[in-house]
Amino acid sequence: MEGTTLTEVWQDVLTIQPAPPQWLIIGAGVGALLVVLTRDPWRLARNVVTIAHEGGHALVALLSGRQLTGIRLHSDTSGVTVSRGKPTGIGMILTVFAGYVAPSLVGLAGILLLLGNRITALLWISILLLAAMLLLIRNVYGVVSVVGTGTLVFLVSWFTPAEVQAGFAYLFTWFMLLAGVRPVFEMQAQRRRQPTPQSDADQLHRLTGLPAAFWVFVFFLVNASVLALGIWLLLV
Repeated sequence: MEGTTLTEVWQDVLTIQPAPPQWLIIGAGVGALLVVLTRDPWRLARNVVTIAHEGGHALVALLSGRQLTGIRLHSDTSGVTVSRGKPTGIGMILTVFAGYVAPSLVGLAGILLLLGNRITALLWISILLLAAMLLLIRNVYGVVSVVGTGTLVFLVSWFTPAEVQAGFAYLFTWFMLLAGVRPVFEMQAQRRRQPTPQSDADQLHRLTGLPAAFWVFVFFLVNASVLALGIWLLLV
């Protein structure tokens, strides 16, 4: 980024970048798929999925009129978002539902920006959202996770050339699309090994009366559909 004043920085953020070559888009997708399918990289990158997951809970809680108390992110890549309000009803249902579909929807939103070649805008919107979320974090690991992610995005957006920014933006977008599916399978596997009433699917079962397995399927269906749409938008 070349701007030094606030006005120049803002102009840089809003600037439309050249469309990257198709090989870069495909290569970013392959790289993101390897991260999702490989154990150690996935364990590290899954923290970003947790940030999006809990951010989804938090955003919908606020939109539905609930009072947001705070967010905690844990080193095992789990998290919890606490809000106050009516313990039942559509607002609570949507708040619980939002978590598992949030990463995929973040990826879809990223595609919409990338299709307009708003690569720098995508990176800076991500930074602003992380900064807003930081205000709600209530534990040390959560602060480290959010600040670390935001710092990485800032360094890429500020110090790297347009080609690197494009590669990073597409890698991030592909990752969010692909990573939305795997946690659904992980949740179901965890429910089979150690049944818990605290999973999002089980909470939705108590709120709606519909089986938890139904909600696991809905999570998968939404995320798989968004992934298919994202592949079509990016590659066709």
